[in-house]
Amino acid sequence: MAVVAHLARQFAPLVDFVYPPRCPSCGAGIAAQAGLCIDCWSTLEVPEHPESPGLAVPVYAATYYNETSRKLVLAYKHGGRIALSGLLARLIAARMPEPQSGRAPPLLVPVPLHRWRLWSRGFNQAALLARDLARHGKGEAAVAALVRFRRTPNLGGLGREAREQVLTGAIRLAPGAAARIRGRDVVLVDDVLTSGATSRACLVAIAAAKPSSIAVACFARVEEDHKLAHPQARLAP
Repeated sequence: MAVVAHLARQFAPLVDFVYPPRCPSCGAGIAAQAGLCIDCWSTLEVPEHPESPGLAVPVYAATYYNETSRKLVLAYKHGGRIALSGLLARLIAARMPEPQSGRAPPLLVPVPLHRWRLWSRGFNQAALLARDLARHGKGEAAVAALVRFRRTPNLGGLGREAREQVLTGAIRLAPGAAARIRGRDVVLVDDVLTSGATSRACLVAIAAAKPSSIAVACFARVEEDHKLAHPQARLAP
């Protein structure tokens, strides 16, 4: 890793010459590749409380979902700007607590993509964030812990109940994941938290393995109160 970092520093001037640094949100010229212009930085809305108090499941969100954060997410997820993962993860990490001394580090579990969507997109944006959060010392990446067994349609435009129905049974633990999760602190990682339907489906699957605690970490979340019910409530007979 030290060699890679050294080479990156050595070739940075050449990269900047060939590809002048631009703000990924508005396109304005900036000083370095990994960052935003001052105007876009100033429009990011940071939640006042790091873990969104009042929710049954702690949610560590770097920003609220507004026009600037939306542009960043679209550039990252649909524009193929995977280098943005480092910036987004750094902002998420700043909102997360440090792992507790004397305990195993939290497992950072990304929201999974169905294999066909993974094939068409080429990467799982949540998995990249989980790996970068692990590099920031926020836990241990467990990128294959969850599997999306059933391909689901785009959830945009669907109401909350419709999203819940579409996702029921679509996300499960991967073989062997339950043993790894049992008794561990788990943080579900995603880029955006909107209605919470996908997160709830993932949390229900994780809760079945009896982790010590569950939380959610994301780059952006909508400002409305999600009221993410604790997944154990969904496991009662």
